[in-house]
Amino acid sequence: MKVVNLKQAILQDWKERWSDYQWAINMKKFFPKGATWDILNLADALLEQAMIGPSPNPLILSYLKYAISSQMVSYSSVLTAISKFDDFSRDLCVQALLDIMDMFCDRLSCHGKAEECIGLCRALLSALHWLLRCTAASAEWLREGLEAGTPAAGEKQLAMCLQRLEKTLSSTKNRALLHIAKLEEASSWTAIEHSLLKLGEILANLSNPQLRSQAEQCGTLIRSIPTMLSVHAEQMHKTGFPTVHAVILLEGTMNLTGETQSLVEQLTMVKRMQHIPTPLFVLEIWKACFVGLIESPEGTEELKWTAFTFLKIPQVLVKLKKYFHGDKDFTEDVNCAFEFLLKLTPLLDKADQRCNCDCTNFLLQECGKQGLLSEASVNNLMTKRKADREHAPQQKSGENANIQPNIQLILRAEPTVTNILKTMDADHSKSPEGLLGVLGHMLSGKSLDLLLAAAAATGKLKSFARKFINLNEFTTYGSEESTKPASVRALLFDISFLMLCHVAQTYGSEVILSESRSGAEVPFFETWMQTCMPEEGKILNPDHPCFRPDSTKVESLVALLNNSSEMKLVQMKWHEACLSISAAILEILNAWENGVLAFESIQKITDNIKGKVCSLAVCAVAWLVAHVRVLGLDEREKSLQMIRQLAGPLFSENTLQFYNERVVIMNSILERMCADVLQQTATQIKFPSTGVDTMPYWNLLPPKRPIKEVLTDIFAKVLEKGWVDSRSIHIFDTLLHMGGVYWFGNNLIKELLKEAWKEHTLRAVELLYSIFCLDMQQVTLVLLGHILPGLLTDSSKWHSLMDPPGTALAKLAVWCALSSYSSHKGQASTRQKKRHREDIEDYISLFPLDDVQPSKLMRLLSSNEDDANVLSSPTDRSMSSSLSASQLHTVNMRDPLNRVLANLFLLISSILGSRTAGPHTQFVQWFMEECVDCLEQGGRGSVLQFLPFTTVSELVKVSAMSSPKVILAITDLSLPLGRQVAAKAIAAL
Repeated sequence: MKVVNLKQAILQDWKERWSDYQWAINMKKFFPKGATWDILNLADALLEQAMIGPSPNPLILSYLKYAISSQMVSYSSVLTAISKFDDFSRDLCVQALLDIMDMFCDRLSCHGKAEECIGLCRALLSALHWLLRCTAASAEWLREGLEAGTPAAGEKQLAMCLQRLEKTLSSTKNRALLHIAKLEEASSWTAIEHSLLKLGEILANLSNPQLRSQAEQCGTLIRSIPTMLSVHAEQMHKTGFPTVHAVILLEGTMNLTGETQSLVEQLTMVKRMQHIPTPLFVLEIWKACFVGLIESPEGTEELKWTAFTFLKIPQVLVKLKKYFHGDKDFTEDVNCAFEFLLKLTPLLDKADQRCNCDCTNFLLQECGKQGLLSEASVNNLMTKRKADREHAPQQKSGENANIQPNIQLILRAEPTVTNILKTMDADHSKSPEGLLGVLGHMLSGKSLDLLLAAAAATGKLKSFARKFINLNEFTTYGSEESTKPASVRALLFDISFLMLCHVAQTYGSEVILSESRSGAEVPFFETWMQTCMPEEGKILNPDHPCFRPDSTKVESLVALLNNSSEMKLVQMKWHEACLSISAAILEILNAWENGVLAFESIQKITDNIKGKVCSLAVCAVAWLVAHVRVLGLDEREKSLQMIRQLAGPLFSENTLQFYNERVVIMNSILERMCADVLQQTATQIKFPSTGVDTMPYWNLLPPKRPIKEVLTDIFAKVLEKGWVDSRSIHIFDTLLHMGGVYWFGNNLIKELLKEAWKEHTLRAVELLYSIFCLDMQQVTLVLLGHILPGLLTDSSKWHSLMDPPGTALAKLAVWCALSSYSSHKGQASTRQKKRHREDIEDYISLFPLDDVQPSKLMRLLSSNEDDANVLSSPTDRSMSSSLSASQLHTVNMRDPLNRVLANLFLLISSILGSRTAGPHTQFVQWFMEECVDCLEQGGRGSVLQFLPFTTVSELVKVSAMSSPKVILAITDLSLPLGRQVAAKAIAAL
């Protein structure tokens, strides 16, 4: 049907002066059912006829108003028609259009198809642009009126425009629709931004303050539309944040070698999820560092904490600065954090006492060097701390007044590491004696631990280890050499071997391993470490082929050890000797047990083994440890006796250089190697003491107590205290190793669900999240894939999901999901790699990839439904009911975490669509609310991309979730389908 006929009908009715309702009846007679009024462009036709003259036609306008009120025309068609009018000089027409907008601009809705809802978004965007142009024209008219001395008319129209703008924009629903429209039509939004700038310039000279402030308010609302999802209120009422504290303690205690970037991302995630203000966030980091320093055991751990606090954390803050706002703001926040820190005088005094220096002073200097504080701020803060220190308890006693503080030593060690790396790059064959001098200096006192801690904190440890592996490889064999070069080579081999063992035990064997390159020969030390070196959680087979080399080499080594007065050095192939020593020791043990060799001969042999190079003793003990494990109780004595012989130092003048220094490192290596087996065999071996506990966090579990009791006790203590200390972290880590991920996570969740006080549950969530950081990926899989589905699908457990523990569990589940999802593309940290990884097959059986077999989860769901067929298997559900953004982004569903998330959201979708309400329904609401609260936007890369699109309409039925911001947050607005789903849900509110 042609539009001209519609216009004729309107004109005919106008000529006959029909009233509005008679006009509507007439129109319906004229145009029988079939085509809708929007398709016929009724709104457009009415406005075109009404706006022909200098003033609007009141009767035709009344027809339009009636059409709007009786919903003959949609809001989008009216807005589109209004935005086509551009003759702003006809003030009466403009005012009439503004009056029409006033009828509905704050209560827009659409209950049609998704395309119609997107149409409403676009129409609203056009209308906003029209309003801005209209406001600018009115402001111009007012300015001309002021010059001519007749401002009243212009002022009235400008006030009307601003009032409509304010009314339109003050509705969150409208701003949400505009947010969608902006993503649909980027060019139109650019035009709006230009109009806004132009309007700002015109209104800058406006004399009326009321109109000017109204215009500024409207401008602010428009500018807030693109960022309306990223505004979160920060927690100003809290001062302590146990999660930040625990994450820092965990990293400082167990993961000094970890990537700075991954720590930055983890801290940023915690800050965002808990809405922590930046100054308090930085303050919590410093507080945790000082607590770690104070409680760290003396020795290596203390040096590691010093390096972490004064070398690594300033680097972390430099990276955080890029994540947050501009340089200036972040510098002010760091300054503010230090102002707060200076008020914690007892903490700082205790740290100064422990470190024997002014810790704050050193920290401020480092922050100044990194550009985290201005020079003026550094000086001001130093002055304040100096004044405080005058009232502090006496710091230095006579004994330690001359001891250099560790902080100074660590800060000096950092450039030394760089110099040593350069020295190690030189050709080893040219000046081996010079290199030996450098290495010998490294062995004295605590130099080695200082250098390793500095290297670990600055990310240079892997490079450091690589250089020593190359040196060790170079020194394994030397041809045509005399006695002196042979002894230098033996020493270089021995020192590099001992250093590498020490690094592997202190910082984890991952630091040593190189990236696997196909075809490249694996260096000797790497091979030995992977196959022969005892480590926590690694069981070695003493009969493994790696311990059984060529028998002729073994025989010659046995003869050499038994017949020579000391170890020969010239042309010795040290790598072969190290690999043959295990089989040689077996021969010697057999001879001793069968009475062929006397104890004196054994002493001579063990003296020979450890007399020149300590690495042979280390290799021998490595095999003995594996051997003792498989022996019966009455068979172990001689093997343990041999370990005792090898552990003691040799009192002889005929040893090589740096013997005492090498023996100290050897003994710390042997003590760690034997710790497991000595505990299991209830044996004691006295290793020569250096005065420092080499294994401060070893054997923390109380004997003869069930581990579940230990877990509940330690968690209760941590909860009561409100923060996790280093010792507790190690106990939790040991329990996680012993009990496994499911046992660990399930029992801790049970403890959370027992809490009845809201304050306690929130504190428990913050602490549990940080405890789960011990192995976040695996705990998340267990929590989302096993524990939550079990609670949600078993009606007998629904009571445990009541508030407050239910709210707390929802919060914890979301935090774990977000953290794991944001980091699971990266590498697992060194401490997590040691643990057994869950087999992906476990998750494939729980949630099969193909839809032929119903998953366990779906069968569980169907058993709880009134109508069992509704959810009996994914094939029975229509494709659209489970279609989610992740499928459109083609996310890899072979990944266990993706699979678990997809199935959890399917479960959520089914709970919302089911006819049974209860605590589990309430839990789903809390879970979704927390997702919205923590996320910037539910776009690509967020966990909410696994939410089926159909769930959005179900969620809107829950009163707490029926807000435009929630809908925007839970839909993937980067996809056209996501925008349609969001527009449909918002327009229907």
